[in-house]
Amino acid sequence: MASTVRVQTPIGQRALFITTLAVPLTGWTVHAVSLHRKLAAARRDPLTGLLGRDGYTAKARQITDRYGDAALVVLVDLDHFKQINDGPGGHAAGDRVLAATATRLTAWAGSRGAVGRLGGDEFAVAVRIGPARRELRLAQLTQLLAQPVEVEDGVLVDVAASIGAASPDVLGTTDLSVLQRAADAAMYAGKHTGRAVLAGPQHATVPSINGRRAGRPGTSTLGRAA
Repeated sequence: MASTVRVQTPIGQRALFITTLAVPLTGWTVHAVSLHRKLAAARRDPLTGLLGRDGYTAKARQITDRYGDAALVVLVDLDHFKQINDGPGGHAAGDRVLAATATRLTAWAGSRGAVGRLGGDEFAVAVRIGPARRELRLAQLTQLLAQPVEVEDGVLVDVAASIGAASPDVLGTTDLSVLQRAADAAMYAGKHTGRAVLAGPQHATVPSINGRRAGRPGTSTLGRAA
């Protein structure tokens, strides 16, 4: 039969022993928290502060899986953005337009939405918006993104955006890759029309590469996370 040996130590020594153990544990906790924050920061776009492609994809999938038919996936592409970059204000003006667009999308989506910059002047949003409010909310987004942006010293730049949206209740799936492919096709179907286009089943069957409409710039390398 095994015996148990108890070692009696003064309270002061016991406290010192516990404190000695706690110091490295506390150090590891601080390190873990710091590492978590750095990883979270690395998942964000440095210019706009939005989620990067991978971070957005992870959060967007959570939204579509959780809210189902009440979820909405939106893709946004700025119109004539190259002209802004090539204009008098140069890339600095372009950066301000991108930052302003990010701020507007974040305000529109709310704290529980997922907003990401997929690259260049392309953005994505996943939010909870039921069918009854969908048309109104998309119209609000169109108006919000069409507001001029102040780039420097009171100089305003006219901006416009093409918007495509997709929802599980229309397409019959919560698969993010299908929703984004359909939203992408709807966005290009309404390019330069000044209105948001809600994807129908026909938009989900458009040929795609890596989840994006075939023929789009960057389809050979981008879109894999979706």
